[in-house]
Amino acid sequence: MTELATPPRPQRREFRNINAFTDLTTYRLPPAGLVSILHRVSGALMFLLLPFVIWMFDTSVSSEYSYARFKAAFNSGLGFVPGWFLKLVALALIWAYLHHFIAGLRHLWMDVSHAAVSKEFGHSSAIATLAISILLTLVLGAKLFGLY
Repeated sequence: MTELATPPRPQRREFRNINAFTDLTTYRLPPAGLVSILHRVSGALMFLLLPFVIWMFDTSVSSEYSYARFKAAFNSGLGFVPGWFLKLVALALIWAYLHHFIAGLRHLWMDVSHAAVSKEFGHSSAIATLAISILLTLVLGAKLFGLY
């Protein structure tokens, strides 16, 4: 008699590991997962571009001549590398730093505040992290490419 009174339960979702060859095209990663992966990517990118950062710093502060050579490299190129490519590499470095910094602040806030460890805060802070890092990258990229 009680079986007729209670409605049947809906089928529960089955959580399983994803297959890199078949599931990656249909898998929807939540924003917090995307920010986590991009945090790792930005850290690796900053590490790999460290020689470029050291070169930029060295040539920009050594002397007036080296600073003029530094500006010329970004305007007309350096050897066989065109100037726009150097600007794209610098833009990738700008994004990596901004995203890594903002995502790091997000992680620090979640470590400090117990109220920040929730699904809602994780979702909203991940979207804010993505939006702020992309917006600041666009602003600094416009300055880098001479739009203002």
